[in-house]
Amino acid sequence: MTDELIAVVEGRTGRIRLNRPSAIHALNTAMCAAMLDALEAWRVDIGIEAVLIDHAAAPDGDPKKSRGFCAGGDIRMLAESGAKDGVDARAFFHTEYRMNHKLFTYVKPTVAFMDGITMGGGVGISQPCRYRVATENTRLAMPETGIGLFPDVGGGWYLSRLAGRMGQFLALTGHRLDGAECLALGLATHYLPSASLDKAKARIIADPRSIDAILNDLSIAPPEAKILSQATEINRLFASDELEAVFATLEADPGDWAQAQLRLLRTKSPQTMKVSLRLLHEGALMHDFADEMRQEYAVGAHVVQRHDFLEGVRAVIIDKDNAPRWDPATPEGVTDHVIDQIFAPLSDDEAWTPHD
Repeated sequence: MTDELIAVVEGRTGRIRLNRPSAIHALNTAMCAAMLDALEAWRVDIGIEAVLIDHAAAPDGDPKKSRGFCAGGDIRMLAESGAKDGVDARAFFHTEYRMNHKLFTYVKPTVAFMDGITMGGGVGISQPCRYRVATENTRLAMPETGIGLFPDVGGGWYLSRLAGRMGQFLALTGHRLDGAECLALGLATHYLPSASLDKAKARIIADPRSIDAILNDLSIAPPEAKILSQATEINRLFASDELEAVFATLEADPGDWAQAQLRLLRTKSPQTMKVSLRLLHEGALMHDFADEMRQEYAVGAHVVQRHDFLEGVRAVIIDKDNAPRWDPATPEGVTDHVIDQIFAPLSDDEAWTPHD
């Protein structure tokens, strides 16, 4: 058990509240295990008709500590484990992915309120839910390539199913989407003003069979989804699954937007950008989400013990100099052999398995 996740029953609704405000509710192993336990208990409880997922406010009421739904996973722990034997990192991924898969296959309606920062692990919690509520505060991203990681928790599945090359753009750049953009891309199902969230939650708890009607009633027209104005450029510039070709296309385009993306990509890990492109390519071909989780677990088990992840965490999280020294430093330096090693499946006794 952990006090960093609150799982309670309110009426006929199971309510999960992330409760680690000092870390923007970033997930740790205990939180994932507690969520998995609650989901399983409510799955077989005929008195529970829906599950609601949000985040708790900071105890002192400080709005700065309540600015996010979930900022991701416990990156520092993953790096500390990866620098040793990787056992704790693998245990975290195994539990988190079981929880992700449980949500993906959940029969009862699930509602995630993505109010504020929704990154990495927060995307993994929200995207499997039947209802995904965005607000004016939503900032959704998969920024993992900036720390030598890759968009996991189902990123290979969700991003590969976005229109055009939007998923590849998001995976490589870590671009932050606002709530209106999430709705336009299908990453959110509803757009509500944050001032209406308490009312929405109370009404759902009072009548969990009317979630559609409640969210539709409280939804408002979102602002313009600015990312759509770049869709044609994204499709053209990020058309290839070969990272070298993406760089070449950007280098050949003198436009300000293309050059800004090129500068951004040059700050990311070439190794995990290549991992991300392959993950999305193969994810688009997957027919079973469990297969996606199995592959991402194997990739994650390998990546957390490689130089780029440890160096990325050092540069961004620990020393905060934001000057990672990637190795290899260029896309050309990352060979197909290295990527094949990272994607090598684990043995049956080490592989990820769904929760019973």
